[in-house]
Amino acid sequence: MTRTAAAPAAAAQGTAPAPAAHPLWVVVPAHQEAARLPGTLDALAAQTDTDFTLVVVDNASTDDTACLARGFAKRAPFPVHVVTEPEKGVGSAVDTGFRYALAHGAAALARTDADCLPHPGWAAAARAALGGGAGLVCGRVVARADEHGPLGRAAFRLLVGLAALFGRIRPAHRRRHGYLAPYRMHAGNNMAITAHLYQQVGGAPRRPSPTDRLFLNRVRRHTAAVSHERRMVVGNSTRRLRAYGLLGTARWYLDKGPGRHGEDPR
Repeated sequence: MTRTAAAPAAAAQGTAPAPAAHPLWVVVPAHQEAARLPGTLDALAAQTDTDFTLVVVDNASTDDTACLARGFAKRAPFPVHVVTEPEKGVGSAVDTGFRYALAHGAAALARTDADCLPHPGWAAAARAALGGGAGLVCGRVVARADEHGPLGRAAFRLLVGLAALFGRIRPAHRRRHGYLAPYRMHAGNNMAITAHLYQQVGGAPRRPSPTDRLFLNRVRRHTAAVSHERRMVVGNSTRRLRAYGLLGTARWYLDKGPGRHGEDPR
């Protein structure tokens, strides 16, 4: 069955829309992720809380990304929709997925990426945080245990820590610029937001890259209800370390390196 999504140039294929008992929708943007997407889908199927609907946004892939997602839908423990977004860019894919979910009744939205492994309690932690009064929830990111070794994972922790520190001390992020909430480390591949707040702030920026920090600051100007949830954990791919090296990856996290304007590190 084919539907038109409530976002530019999007079409969907999958199961019927989730009933009212499934207000949480999870969005996974995916570009050329046939190799890693199955692991992400299996991690979502292994959640302790599977009372959600999944939207996989195929972002101009030419590999088997969409086919794998549709195959997974046949065995998934939750409804799955596959949405296509031909405009390349993670911002475009995320906004398309979120707006599609909103058009089908989502009350809460969560996101991870197609090269990430959400830990089993991820969805439950996101639901609990939003139910506890948070508007935007920023989760904790760690390195995937199946990529690199201890040194690579330690380097990843260092880079994430440096990025968080840089974000906090960056003059443009200070509250005197009109922000209602302090800066928090915000990884787009591990976040959740209420549907109401997403609509109030105008959604995620579709362009330019990077969009994660732009979106966080857009929310911070609107509300103080921004929280960090340590129990909401996602294992991140460390493939940028292989593609860019330590220095290049550090520059990427500081918005100065390769990959920040559409380049693919693979």
